[in-house]
Amino acid sequence: MNKEREEKVSTIRQDLSWQELEVGAVITTPGNSDEYKTGDWRSIRPVVDTKKCIKCGTCYIFCPDAAIYETDEGFFEANLFYCKGCGICATECPTQAIEMVEEEE
Repeated sequence: MNKEREEKVSTIRQDLSWQELEVGAVITTPGNSDEYKTGDWRSIRPVVDTKKCIKCGTCYIFCPDAAIYETDEGFFEANLFYCKGCGICATECPTQAIEMVEEEE
């Protein structure tokens, strides 16, 4: 380690104890993932054609983010707050009822 970096590191260590460090990369509260909206960076989103949908739930089963939910009518839709636009639901749909469309600004 060069001398300048060593001085910086020792200064940091003297100014801040380990007890004062913020907890990072740790889930401190079980079930807190629903607080984080993760779908805002997707570029494509699923759109369901209810005329083709047979309400089988395959999209629901295969969604890696559990972003698909069942509506009161029995159809399945994506919760766009959590959907990342991976397209697995559209690929797995046996009737091709799900189309991935480009996200509009």
